[in-house]
Amino acid sequence: MITAIVLIRTSVDRIPEIAEEIAAIEGVSEVYSVTGGYDLVAMVRVRHHDDLAAVIPARLNKIPGVEHTETQIAFRTYSKHDLEAAFALGLD
Repeated sequence: MITAIVLIRTSVDRIPEIAEEIAAIEGVSEVYSVTGGYDLVAMVRVRHHDDLAAVIPARLNKIPGVEHTETQIAFRTYSKHDLEAAFALGLD
């Protein structure tokens, strides 16, 4: 599974509507409204690297009101759940 974090600047008068449209795109798992230099952050999870093109430039970037995006590709995922599962191995 490939995970991309997409930082999104939007028209400020349409943030909730744009977030809902982005969340409805297949491959987008979450959309967060955030503070700072960006308005939204979207988590995109796809099976193949090439699938990112079908989600981000082909769909997300074409939503009216999306002004700019910056995409970060995750190399690895670290989470509390992953660490707990790793430490629980063989403890039965």
